[in-house]
Amino acid sequence: MSAWTDALNVVENLAPTIATALGGPLAGGAVTALEHVFGLTPTPNASTADRQNAIADSISSATPEQLAAVRKADQDYALAMAAAGFKDTETLASLAVQDRASAREMQISTKSLTAPFLALFVTLGFFGVLAVMMFYNLPQATHDALMLMLGSLGTAWTGVIAYYFGSSAGSDRKTELLAKPSSGQ
Repeated sequence: MSAWTDALNVVENLAPTIATALGGPLAGGAVTALEHVFGLTPTPNASTADRQNAIADSISSATPEQLAAVRKADQDYALAMAAAGFKDTETLASLAVQDRASAREMQISTKSLTAPFLALFVTLGFFGVLAVMMFYNLPQATHDALMLMLGSLGTAWTGVIAYYFGSSAGSDRKTELLAKPSSGQ
């Protein structure tokens, strides 16, 4: 499991609104909220992976006070999203679904080869890098660079699978909501 995946698990427990936004088109605001909690200031040319790694490192070494600040940031973020018209995490999650649906509709109407080619290259790249790392003894610098590439390609490949086959995020959220006791009883 990658450091970012571990960090996401923590964020999902402490800050469900921010975690939901991380999976959709409002991810930038959610990342910024987490960076603010940990006092991180990304460089202007920082990639998404760099920013995710910095947040993951901060979460893995967070103090109890910082974890409480993450929970507070989630509450503040939820209020800001409500003020912007997003009343709950389901509304935020629906943005990601709408984003994928509009991409699929565009693909149906334009019949562009871009999406299938990107999916093919991401898949070949992911499994190619994985095979090289498994079967070849590489120098440490090369190994480190390929680990970074593998993490990015793994994230992209997850997006490819979600695009073509759907995502289980909605199903996971439904199961989570069903498991919670209702407040009306």
